[in-house]
Amino acid sequence: MHQGKAFIFSAPSGSGKTTIVKHLLEQNSDLSFSISACTRPQRPNEVSGRDYYFMTPDEFKSHIHKQDFIEWEEVYSSKYYGTLKSEIERIWEQGKHVIFDVDVQGGMNLKKYFGEAALAVFVRVPSLEKLKERLSARNTENAESLKQRLVKAKEELLYESSFDITLVNDDLQQTLKQAQLFYEQFANSGKLEPSR
Repeated sequence: MHQGKAFIFSAPSGSGKTTIVKHLLEQNSDLSFSISACTRPQRPNEVSGRDYYFMTPDEFKSHIHKQDFIEWEEVYSSKYYGTLKSEIERIWEQGKHVIFDVDVQGGMNLKKYFGEAALAVFVRVPSLEKLKERLSARNTENAESLKQRLVKAKEELLYESSFDITLVNDDLQQTLKQAQLFYEQFANSGKLEPSR
């Protein structure tokens, strides 16, 4: 089996990692998205097998028991997320590199699993204030879940140094250019050029 590279994008919720990952997927035909499994309810615009593999908690636990996951975690009470081994095999068999859009804990677990074949990128906004603005602007959070996400974000920022590189998402166009550059360098040589 062709072993591709693994590009791991992790960030506190609301930092813009999903926008960056979508951009890279549009720009690079040799890149494929790793679809996570999860137990949270499916949102109206989401498709199972495209956005996530939606499972019941029992189905998810059965996969844990069979050791089908590269990594998994219970992110919030009874809300499980994970990466299936079969998903990576599917992508590498197509001769492509794999890209992940995962939370910080998931990113660290994936980095450990893939070792030298992975580039782990930590995405963050310039400040927690800015993060609060972005999360509020989404209109997907109530006051309680907003508070929960900000507390989690503060904790997640402590792990920034465990990643290979940080992207500060202040100016989106600049951030997208930078992410593309990282992708090209690592996909071609397996390392990043030192920045001048």
